[in-house]
Amino acid sequence: MTNHEGRASDGIVRSLEGRIVSGELPDGRPLPPERNLMLEYGTSRTVVREAVLALASRGLVEARPRHRPVVRKPGPDTALKALESTVSHLLEAEDGLKHLFRSRILIEQGLVQHAATRARSEQVAELEAALQANEAAIGQSERFYETDKTFHEVLYKMPGNPIWPAVYTLYLTWLFPKWLKMPDDTARNEQNHRAHKSIVDAVKSQDPQAASNALTAHLEAAWQQLETSGEASADRAR
Repeated sequence: MTNHEGRASDGIVRSLEGRIVSGELPDGRPLPPERNLMLEYGTSRTVVREAVLALASRGLVEARPRHRPVVRKPGPDTALKALESTVSHLLEAEDGLKHLFRSRILIEQGLVQHAATRARSEQVAELEAALQANEAAIGQSERFYETDKTFHEVLYKMPGNPIWPAVYTLYLTWLFPKWLKMPDDTARNEQNHRAHKSIVDAVKSQDPQAASNALTAHLEAAWQQLETSGEASADRAR
């Protein structure tokens, strides 16, 4: 791509971005056909494709082979989704997965402290319901993993900030496949359920420090489980 093409595509990116943000190009609808964009902006197919790639890298469109790109209006989900490829590369680095997991611990420490001090009664009830479903699934590993996801998801939803559920979705994208590859282990499921119960007990007691300690112990143990299984280094070994 020449410098001229780069400048031309930058102008198209700015124009299309403005149309997406304003709603002129609605969320979930395809972009206009490539030929239409070429005519509208008086430019080449190469420049239009460069512009679409730039929009996709920002999470503003979803581009799939043999399909017209689909508009994704800016929001926490789309903004953070743009990080997926970058973080995927970071995970290839030594200790990349460990650093990502440590970041999750720090975030969830804050979330459980928030839950212990500010959660409403209906939110605590939702957390208790997730705990009960988790207990009922102990003997069914795949189902247990699903209830484990739901339990932690409740914590991310409690503050009412849409950024946190979006962050959790990315953690699931990056980390949860590792758990699915681990062998079934009822004893491990029982251990994780007991840890969840300790978190709930601390939240119900409105003790933020105890909640943070229980959460930290839980995720530290989960990391050890991942390391013991070999999944923590599986990507680098391949």
